Amino acid sequence: MEYFSDETVSGAQTPDKYQQAIDQCNVETDDAVVGAQVSELLSKHVAENSTPEVYKFLLNCIDLTTLSSTDSEASVTAFTQRVNRFEEEHPELQNVAAICVYANFAQVVRSVLEVSEVNVAVCSANFPSSQARLEVKTTETALAVSDGADEVDIVFPLGLFADGCYEEIADEISEIKQSAGEARLKVILETGSLHTAENIKKAAVLSMYSGADFIKTSTGKIYDGATVEAAYVMCQCIKDYYDKHGVMIGFKASGGISTTADAVRYYTIVKEVLGEQWLTNEYFRIGASRLANALYKDIAGTDEKPF
Repeated sequence: MEYFSDETVSGAQTPDKYQQAIDQCNVETDDAVVGAQVSELLSKHVAENSTPEVYKFLLNCIDLTTLSSTDSEASVTAFTQRVNRFEEEHPELQNVAAICVYANFAQVVRSVLEVSEVNVAVCSANFPSSQARLEVKTTETALAVSDGADEVDIVFPLGLFADGCYEEIADEISEIKQSAGEARLKVILETGSLHTAENIKKAAVLSMYSGADFIKTSTGKIYDGATVEAAYVMCQCIKDYYDKHGVMIGFKASGGISTTADAVRYYTIVKEVLGEQWLTNEYFRIGASRLANALYKDIAGTDEKPF
């Protein structure tokens, strides 16, 4: 992983290294052009990806998510048991990629989960607002990892971004990354708040250079959720970063993705922008609560809802 340092960006040794990294990311940010490019890409390729094999792959890329204020030890236990049952009842299909819960439930999922291929993911660092002291964010993250979390989703600090505090953003993300240890860090950009392709590019670059293993579109809690345009810009930034550093950063779409057709659109963007190398749940995820049942229905041709 390429962290910001005095040598990260062309040997830069000035406070402008953050802006230099952004400027050197060669990604289209004219919103009208981005919209036209996405429309053309999807019109050409969505149909060819609307197949049962792609649906099966997408099921295996889901971070099956419950993030409700009414979540409890009992409800999270029952949620996890559905994943266990799916493994027993449908051995012909690969299971979801991860179960995603609030950080305080990591230990519950870890103790109940019986499927070794499914990871434990948590939303941490004062999700979804990201408004807390850094010590609170790092402590919550470290505790979740000690409780068994394999992956940690945090929200990009939008307040610092609004004030142009790029160095503080980089320091915060890198410190949370350190507190996560071996767990993979997903940084949620909240693209519905960023609004423009230019802002999405800036947030993506700052996150990747600060230690993100994944960049993710949205929380689905406060602002508008994922859009294909935001996904396209983010994937272009990931490609640019890979071309410069040889490091693969994952992409996660989340926020309002509930139908098979929705999921195929994001699959198509990842496939066409990033290529086959990213078509694995190591590098492509969809955060969702309802999508798994929709995909299963289209795979099996039944109204059963296993999740």
